[in-house]
Amino acid sequence: MTHRGKIIEVYGLWLIDLACIWGAFLLATVIRHPGLVGMEDMTVHYQVGAFFLVFCTVYNFIFDWNHDFMKRRFNREMAAILQYMALMILTVSVVMLFLKWADIFSRLILVYFGFLCFAITLLVHMLAKNIFRAYYSSDKTATKLMVVCEQAIITDTLERLGREMEPHYQIAAIAVPDSDRGSLPDYGIPFFTDMDDLHDAATGMTLDEVFIHAPKMTQQRVRDLVRGFDEMGIVCHYGLSLSDRGLHMHSLGTFARSYTVVSHYPVLKSHKRLLVKRLMDIVGGIIGIFVMIVFFPFAALAIRVESPGPIFFSQTRIGRNGRRFKIYKFRSMYRDAEERKGELVARNEMDGLMFKVTDDPRITRVGRVLRRFSIDELPQFFNILKGDMSLVGTRPPTEDEFDKYSHHYRRRLSMTPGLSGLWQISGRSDIFDFDEVVRYDLKYIDEWTLWLDVKILLKTIVVVFAGKGSK
Repeated sequence: MTHRGKIIEVYGLWLIDLACIWGAFLLATVIRHPGLVGMEDMTVHYQVGAFFLVFCTVYNFIFDWNHDFMKRRFNREMAAILQYMALMILTVSVVMLFLKWADIFSRLILVYFGFLCFAITLLVHMLAKNIFRAYYSSDKTATKLMVVCEQAIITDTLERLGREMEPHYQIAAIAVPDSDRGSLPDYGIPFFTDMDDLHDAATGMTLDEVFIHAPKMTQQRVRDLVRGFDEMGIVCHYGLSLSDRGLHMHSLGTFARSYTVVSHYPVLKSHKRLLVKRLMDIVGGIIGIFVMIVFFPFAALAIRVESPGPIFFSQTRIGRNGRRFKIYKFRSMYRDAEERKGELVARNEMDGLMFKVTDDPRITRVGRVLRRFSIDELPQFFNILKGDMSLVGTRPPTEDEFDKYSHHYRRRLSMTPGLSGLWQISGRSDIFDFDEVVRYDLKYIDEWTLWLDVKILLKTIVVVFAGKGSK
């Protein structure tokens, strides 16, 4: 169930951000053009303002940038707004260039708008936090929670709830089934030790929800507790403790129609954000194919002149969750490169399952140029358009590498492999340890957001133009 206060927070912040943008936009307009005198094209001017509002809506509901709003202190709030403003102005500027509005819309208004919108949004957000805190702290609006927990983990549980619980919750009572009153510290919260009378005690309390975190409690006892609270119309949450490692997501549902199951997802996935990621891949794939077409005649001619053989190179790689696919590249090696690989095994500079040799003699002179500027990878935009790969992801292993994978390495394949990734922008030419590559890939999987993809793509462009591709 979604708390009413959370709904107010989400939609209230969206309306607040819209108001801040439009207010800053109008103020910047008046400062630049007092009395609206001297404006070249008012239609274009206000269309730009509308694009700012559209970006705000997308960023609020798809990128969900305010999901941790109440937990952000002043410095984090300022950094979040700076990031939001920078991306908004960059995106709208690209739109203006594409629509040829850049010469019509005043650049000075854009500068004024950036400073004003940042200052106004920061001020209003800090005021909104105080308003929401006051709203959540009221007995009428707060969600009263009872925590049922074993004595051995009660202190840790309460501390963790204090750090991570949504701000609209207030712990109203504690129930410890395996203790007595004398053995418990004073938490300043009413507590109960008699489970037989717990439902009777809860009947006379102001109580909205119950959180049960008792791994050693029998299923029958949990069932009786939940049934009793259900009869009282109280929402009950049962905490799972499947391992010591922080599990990302659980989902209660049905399997094969007749089984009720709690599903564990090792990777935090939002279908809404994954859909946006796929749309980004489709748009990026189409753009990349056009770029490849531009380079194709020059690359094809150079490859053929230096070394007889096909223009393209294909190889079976391992994709998401072990799926095989053909990866495509411009050929950068001599035709007998795979046969000669055995001769170079002793020179492998990588520790682990990857193969890498500096000044690999199998690479042609043209191939070195193609690799330096990552031109050899342009055909992979076909893989991206097909869905075998993504613009950003993990490195797809070869079949030989995959056959030697451990369980730890296998987790790299839980997301679609990418044309670029964290390890590619972190000095891939200087990394000589496969475990280091794995560390970057797992960091990407665990911390994945759409904004992280955008940052990696921007850094990839810088790396490519600097000529720091694979050597």
